[in-house]
Amino acid sequence: MRIRRRLQCVLPFALLAATAAHAGTLSIESWRVDDKGLWEKVLIPAFQRSHPGIEVKFVPTAPTEYDAGLAGRLAGGTAGDLIACRPFDMSLSLYRKGYLDRLDGKPGMQNFSPTAMVAWQTDNGRDTFCMPVASVIHGFLYNKKIFRRLDLQPPRTVADFFTVLEVLKRAGVAPLAFGTAEKWESSQVVFTNIGPNFWRGEEGRKALIAGKAKLTDAPFVDALRFEARMGRYLGEGAATRTYRDSQSRFAGGQAAIYPSGSWDIAWFGQVPNLELGVFAPPVRRAGDACYISDHMDLGIGVNRQSKNKDDAYKFLAWVGSQEFADLYTNRLTGFFTLSNHLIAVRDPIAKQMAEWRNTCASTIRFNAQVLNRGQPSMESALWDINARVLNGDMTPEQAAATLQEGFASWYKPQRK
Repeated sequence: MRIRRRLQCVLPFALLAATAAHAGTLSIESWRVDDKGLWEKVLIPAFQRSHPGIEVKFVPTAPTEYDAGLAGRLAGGTAGDLIACRPFDMSLSLYRKGYLDRLDGKPGMQNFSPTAMVAWQTDNGRDTFCMPVASVIHGFLYNKKIFRRLDLQPPRTVADFFTVLEVLKRAGVAPLAFGTAEKWESSQVVFTNIGPNFWRGEEGRKALIAGKAKLTDAPFVDALRFEARMGRYLGEGAATRTYRDSQSRFAGGQAAIYPSGSWDIAWFGQVPNLELGVFAPPVRRAGDACYISDHMDLGIGVNRQSKNKDDAYKFLAWVGSQEFADLYTNRLTGFFTLSNHLIAVRDPIAKQMAEWRNTCASTIRFNAQVLNRGQPSMESALWDINARVLNGDMTPEQAAATLQEGFASWYKPQRK
């Protein structure tokens, strides 16, 4: 009888302890509103199958409101347990303010290479504050039916590229579906896309940071010259054409090539009768090494003020697993895991782009790390200046000089 009474007393406490271990619902902050269905219908249920009893809620904020809103919630102690991390300085600022946990050595982090973590580390690489999740890759989508009708092959070199554009133009087909009205595409879709083959990816990016290269050096000017030449094939109205306008033109077969990135694959994959192809940014000459912009897009960190850290770290460890990497890569087409797991990419276009990593050197947007920290803002300047070059309103040489002048005005290593 005594044993039974002791058990009766112990069991309620055991149940309370078990309940306390999963107290509260884990919430995930993110700017990726469009991913709500993926998290709620696929990712969270998959996690809960191996972690029953842990409730998880995906709470996105509109992208334009995310940064300011998240900062306010973190400062006020009302932010979620898990934080979707933008790459580089935005998340670095949150870590420096004490809002994110240091993740080095945490379960799941062993599945990422040092290169994959660079977007979410301190400048000296000693502290990692977000787990890498996914990247996107830049390239050129093309209409296979149009290419087949004109007996065209996907171009490999700069000379090939402009030969294809000229053939398309002479055949009465709009070569490129692209506009400069919103400006960001001019920098993040075109310059970021084609530039690494001119400045040799990480070599050129790191040389700018070290002050050993200038934006007026030949590789950067040559990239702008490519852009200026490309601008002649955008057609009338390009300066007022929006991102959605360009998508619609390409989807409707009104243009043959769409400068873009892997994030657009899923959208075009839903267009009836569109035979989609993709080719990598052209190299300067046959036999040259190739470089691709493999932009680190998303990480996940742990709110230092979370009251449910045990469960938060269980969830983070799962984000670092092969199961998550497979689900994310294949259910969110065009977003590629940054983990070391071997994932079979099922979408054929996404698979082709992912395989570029095996033959080309990956690099990041050259201004993403360090170079955006001063005024005038490098990011804003690139948006404006690349749009002007594509529109023919500024020469490549003028563009390079303007960029370098603004850069050197605040970045000491460039004042030599």
